[in-house]
Amino acid sequence: MKIAVIGAGYAGLVTGVCFSNVGNEVICLDVDADKISQLKSGEVPIYEPGLKEKLIRGLNSKNLKFTINSKKAIESSEIIFIAVGTPSSMDGGTDLSFVKSAVKTICKNLNSDKIVVTKSTVPVGTSHLVRDIIQSYIKKNNLDYKIDIINNPEFLKEGSAVNDFEKPDRIIIGFESKKVLSKIKSLYSPFNLHHDKIVSMDIRSSELTKYAANAMLATKISFINEMANICEKVDANINEVRKGIGTDPRIGFDFIYPGLGFGGSCFPKDLKSIQATSKKLDYKSKIIDAVLSVNYEQRNLFCKKIINFFKSKGHRYSDIKLGVWGLSFKPETDDVRNAPSIDVIRELLNKGFVIQAYDPVASKKFKAEVNHKNLCFVEDMYSAARDVNALILFTEWNIFRSPDFNKIKSIMKESNIFDGKNLFKTEALSRFGFNHIQVGVKN
Repeated sequence: MKIAVIGAGYAGLVTGVCFSNVGNEVICLDVDADKISQLKSGEVPIYEPGLKEKLIRGLNSKNLKFTINSKKAIESSEIIFIAVGTPSSMDGGTDLSFVKSAVKTICKNLNSDKIVVTKSTVPVGTSHLVRDIIQSYIKKNNLDYKIDIINNPEFLKEGSAVNDFEKPDRIIIGFESKKVLSKIKSLYSPFNLHHDKIVSMDIRSSELTKYAANAMLATKISFINEMANICEKVDANINEVRKGIGTDPRIGFDFIYPGLGFGGSCFPKDLKSIQATSKKLDYKSKIIDAVLSVNYEQRNLFCKKIINFFKSKGHRYSDIKLGVWGLSFKPETDDVRNAPSIDVIRELLNKGFVIQAYDPVASKKFKAEVNHKNLCFVEDMYSAARDVNALILFTEWNIFRSPDFNKIKSIMKESNIFDGKNLFKTEALSRFGFNHIQVGVKN
């Protein structure tokens, strides 16, 4: 099939690349000329395992093209995916300006019947708004084209997006026409071989499903963190509590890892959008409010734990050097948007601490967010630990899971580890002489 993808960002790029790798003719449209030039040369502007190889395969097969020419992209396609950003607006709602701009681009270049697919995460009713704008344009300009609308939210996890697209646990399709639904099912057939993963429904339900899924996952994260905070108050161990509840098949272990809360571009934004929608409907979203509140308080508590630790020792903060392992909001990505590390490190720097940080891929993007004279970035994990009073773990990259603790002990000034992900075992660290400070365990 001939596909146009408007927006060569995270979701749009993965969508376009993966569809091109199974024989579709895909053209990705973006307004960023530098990004398009980079993609044409086979370079990927984001870190995502496996994506570059598949991008190059698509380019070599001639099935994948990139352009800033909207006329070329729209006119050559039969299916158009809108995969532009939907950032938070000032009131916490969803800013649809990029979606509306994409719709205008479609209208100006209509030359035949089109299927328009909203892939971006959008509030309930947006897909119908897209349809109505295009149909109004067609009527106003006396055009004889048929427009069908589909909502097809993405469920890609940063760090495993290619695998998630090619081996999805479900494919949500919101539709109006059964004929069009059949065509979209056919498009996804290479990724739907062994058992039917397609869940089709009305468009409004499809739009809300994406928000509901992210809200549920975020709720699990905030719940386990609230239990972790209670554990510290009553001298219980959240790691043991997690085992006790996770073995219940009704609960499971997924997304109940105590830590510093969720970050990234999706969960915070989507929960704020639910809040804003609820407010407009005169409904108070009590659970969503609590989930966000617990999440932001979690990083504050961790920061206070570090500050109070050194305060109790009588140290001047400016005399303390801290090493940092991990800056991205999760492993296998260079994305630092809403990362807990940003808030905690900013506050520590404001207090006067000196920090040397290491992340396998995210240092450049982090520096663009936090640039301070007391913050430097080092080339490896051991350099981050050299001559520090404490080591702080923010991101559970695999490289940090089995370090040489003898070496670390020998190069650190003091043997304190603030483990923001409860990655290490206290018993093991104690044997090396470390003071291990975790989340949800009274120290």
